[in-house]
Amino acid sequence: MRNKTMELLSPAGNIEKLYYTYAYGADAAYIGLKKFSLRVKADNFYDDEYKKVIDLKKRFPDRKLHCALNISFHNSDIEAFKNNIEYFKLYPIDAFIVQDLGIVPVLQKEFPDTALHVSTQASCINYEAVKMYESLGFKRVVLGREVSLDEIKQIKDAVPDIELEAFCHGAMCIAYAGRCLMSAYLTGRSAQSGFCSHTCRWDYSVVAHDAKKLAESGFLSLEEGKRPGEYFPVYEGDDFTAVLSSRDINMIAHLADMKAAGLDSLKIEGRMKSVYYVALVTRAYRKALDALDGKISDGEAAPFIAELDNVAHRESTTGFYYSRTDADKTASGASDSPYLLAAEIGAELTDDEQNAVFTAGAETAAEFNRQLNQLCSEARSARDRDLKEHPDKVPVAALRKQGWHMYSFTPLNKTDVRQELEIITPDKAVQTAVPGTWQFIDPDTGTLRDWAFDGHPCVLYIVSGIEDGALVRTKDPGYEKGQFRGARR
Repeated sequence: MRNKTMELLSPAGNIEKLYYTYAYGADAAYIGLKKFSLRVKADNFYDDEYKKVIDLKKRFPDRKLHCALNISFHNSDIEAFKNNIEYFKLYPIDAFIVQDLGIVPVLQKEFPDTALHVSTQASCINYEAVKMYESLGFKRVVLGREVSLDEIKQIKDAVPDIELEAFCHGAMCIAYAGRCLMSAYLTGRSAQSGFCSHTCRWDYSVVAHDAKKLAESGFLSLEEGKRPGEYFPVYEGDDFTAVLSSRDINMIAHLADMKAAGLDSLKIEGRMKSVYYVALVTRAYRKALDALDGKISDGEAAPFIAELDNVAHRESTTGFYYSRTDADKTASGASDSPYLLAAEIGAELTDDEQNAVFTAGAETAAEFNRQLNQLCSEARSARDRDLKEHPDKVPVAALRKQGWHMYSFTPLNKTDVRQELEIITPDKAVQTAVPGTWQFIDPDTGTLRDWAFDGHPCVLYIVSGIEDGALVRTKDPGYEKGQFRGARR
């Protein structure tokens, strides 16, 4: 085994995800800049977000930032990039990830101190190509996903001074190194310009035009669910259970082999994935790598690794690393998770902020009673009957509880007080909070709430302290194990 520590590189489609990649243990994160990244539909980075990125880099001073400029550049793209250079220089970028050699001289001139990494889109899978990129001034090659571990070892032995990076987790493209023309063909949206419509994962039906021909020659056609009457010819090979959708790569049980092969960086796919996905996958690989390096035990890492089953994923594979046969195994196009991301937990409120909440609660309750007491007897009787039938209309002031903690709470899905909360943090696999050990409080009125919902300010009042960077998940009532609920989830 080579004596080094591998970098963990995680995806960040926006500033929020960038925080969670760093908080949950990534050594580096990769982002895209608007219009120049192969994940155009990710939020990417623009306007004054460089200020937030700078602040995050100060908060996590040892973490790196890689920027994907991995589109195929047209002339107009080159000119657009040149026109935005001064803006890009505002970002604290440690490396650019590129596939198009045309942009290289521009980057070398304008960003002489920023490293260049070859994108996986370049399909670099042999040592002669790596030598060529090294001669051009590249510091790292992100290898094509079609390379095996044996080939990686051969490349590292032949070109020991260049860094090698490879994907360890996430979705794979059915096309060679992701260079797919299918999206452009069916929708006019080119994957090579960052507009992939994921046509390989649409909901197709196999249509037999002629049963005799089917039996004799295997002649099949595809019909996509929302495009009736449009047929596309397909050849189905031996042992294929699906035609287009590849399995997700998952190498968490094989990190020692990846290290022995000479990899310098392990890359998690997913700039368009959720905060929940990015956080849990990053955390699992962080703990697994720490165990590999002897920083923690395998037993300590195990609960975090097990949580990979609780993020949206397809059937897994080791890709091309051991056998082409593994890479050829396909799956249904859907991915699913037994959980919903309920909320993000922010900073603990200061004593003054908590006092303001409790004061607001007392004032709200007092004002309610004052208005009630001002009613005439008949109106008061009617009001009392209404409140008896609808007790939720009576504001209940939040009361201070000894030893409890109050946190800002950003709801993402509806949650009510009868549910069990599962709290995810960087260093606790799962922290369960049963009903009665926590409360929702409206911070403006200081009154208790039975629910939290996106768009409604809320604070969480809870018996136990919570680590920074916490996420809250709840069970998804619609989840059935093994039953995927749609190709676009």
